[in-house]
Amino acid sequence: MLLGIDLGTTNSKAGLFAKDGKPVAIASRPTATHQNERGEFYYDPEEMWKFVSSAIREVTRGVSPEEIEAVGITSMAESGLLIDKETGAPLSPFMPWFDTCSKPQAELIRSQCDTFQRFQASGLHLSFKLGLCKLLWLKEHVPEAFTPNARWLSASGYMAYRLCGELGFDYSLAARTYAFRIDEKAWDEPWLRSFGIDPAIYPAARPSGATLGGVTAQAASATGLRQGIPVAIAGHDHVVAALAVGAIAKGVIYDSMGTAETLVGTMEEKPLGRKEFESGLSFGCHVAKDRYFWMGGNSSSGGSVEWLRTQLSEEQMSYERLLALLEETDSGPTGILYYPYLSGSGAPAPETRAKAAFIGLSKEHGQGDIIKAVLEGTAYQLEAIRRSAEEIAGSPIERLQVVGGGTRNKHWLQVKADVSDFILELPPIPEATLLGAAMAAGIGAGVYESAEAAAAAIDKSGTGRVTADPGRHEAYQKLYTTGYAALQEPLRRYYLQQ
Repeated sequence: MLLGIDLGTTNSKAGLFAKDGKPVAIASRPTATHQNERGEFYYDPEEMWKFVSSAIREVTRGVSPEEIEAVGITSMAESGLLIDKETGAPLSPFMPWFDTCSKPQAELIRSQCDTFQRFQASGLHLSFKLGLCKLLWLKEHVPEAFTPNARWLSASGYMAYRLCGELGFDYSLAARTYAFRIDEKAWDEPWLRSFGIDPAIYPAARPSGATLGGVTAQAASATGLRQGIPVAIAGHDHVVAALAVGAIAKGVIYDSMGTAETLVGTMEEKPLGRKEFESGLSFGCHVAKDRYFWMGGNSSSGGSVEWLRTQLSEEQMSYERLLALLEETDSGPTGILYYPYLSGSGAPAPETRAKAAFIGLSKEHGQGDIIKAVLEGTAYQLEAIRRSAEEIAGSPIERLQVVGGGTRNKHWLQVKADVSDFILELPPIPEATLLGAAMAAGIGAGVYESAEAAAAAIDKSGTGRVTADPGRHEAYQKLYTTGYAALQEPLRRYYLQQ
């Protein structure tokens, strides 16, 4: 069996899986977020270790330690902390990806670089979330943390250190620091020195899933694991989830439908140019060998649905009532255009100042139409990402592997299929991120020969499928082209003037 660990923003989980992907046991613990007197958010590293080690004990209870062949750890991408390489003691706050304290540092970096050239090296668009911004914030506010022994670790890297006593990064998480060259798979030493940072602050990076070390005696005592089990940093949470559902080939993408929606696809490694930069997508080293991933998202996908539920009723509308209203609504397009930018827009045209909007409402429209219009708007935004990604990847996207809470809404899935003409596949994998972490470790430990072999080994019997209605697809494509896409520029121009 294989053990996966997922350090998430809301919950941290451990999962034990058979080699065919069938779950043996899953345990979840809260990822407790704390706030200091200045309003900055942080995690407690010892608390996180306590929760994860107890979750490991829960899922391995009654299982022979000899049966577990490898441990893989995935996490939220940009969170991290400084530790002392000799003692393991934290030297800085454990900074979550979403804390905005590092916005000034992001602007400092912007003023000192050509963002296109940095994109070519890193695959990223500059953001306060990125690890280098957080490191510069620490340099200004916690300078005492920068001892000769200080090392920056991702959340995955910290948990791996607690398990095996070794320091490291994998390529996919290193690529979320803005200090790593994905074209060379190496830390950018001249770039770091330009900010007065010793490149040694970053541990060596290696391929995702590569064995970092074996479970130590101390960790074995805390978790119940067998000493010496291979431990690996599996990589970026969305990318390992794409591995779990088999979305590692051309023409197949992974769609995580939650409060935010994230799309992940695969492409050959190649130099990134102006076209990739202007796509608004981010790029990085894939868990699958010698490939890049591209990533785009909508931060208010399911979030738009939840927002609307609170607006249509004095008390939040029940999901049962929402589904009932959708059942009563006409199966064709509403004709309403909804722009799902409650928190700004992401790819293919990132803009934090963009605003959400409804266009085309009439007195004939009821609650069901407005709800469906929100579903249509999120599907139009997915279509915009698809078109951009197809141009970059150079091949058509035909299949969408869909997981997440949004898959419980059959109306939403049908709208997605009708807008895009994708075949939506719903693999019976409720914990794709956890499974992907376990699989990545299995590849590194030799349990599977390759990413392709690992994906082929997973039992996907019972996968559901949703296909498009040709007539509705034609109608939606016209609305997308003449409405949703055509009105993007004037709407943005208007809001940016405010």
